[in-house]
Formats: sequence, C-alpha cells, structure tokens
Amino acid sequence: MAKKKVTPKKELPKVHTELGGFDISINSFGEINRSIDIDKINEFLNKHMDDKKLRGRDEEEV
Repeated sequence: MAKKKVTPKKELPKVHTELGGFDISINSFGEINRSIDIDKINEFLNKHMDDKKLRGRDEEEV
C-alpha cells in the first residue's frame, strides 16, 4: 500500500484582536501578500508602538 501524504494544517499566527484575520505570505515572485491593508497595519503600529527615533522631539518638529 502507498503511504498517505499528511499535510500539516496551516495555523494562523496569534495576533492582536484589532488585527484579527491577519495573514502574510510571500508568493513565487517574492511579492508580499497581506490579508489586511498596509495603511491599517501602520495605523495600528503608530497607536501601539513607541518609535525610539522620535523620542524627545516636539510634535511640531515631526
């Protein structure tokens, strides 16, 4: 009898609830495919992450 090929189930990455359903992959041409628009990802990062390069600057200078 031939052995059955077992394909592992693709687990979705654990992400923040605001980014639910986020999936990212690279196709055969090297292009990055995302399930969420990059603007939404950037908005999330701006809200939740601290940018070390911008510490100590006034909002007017940025």
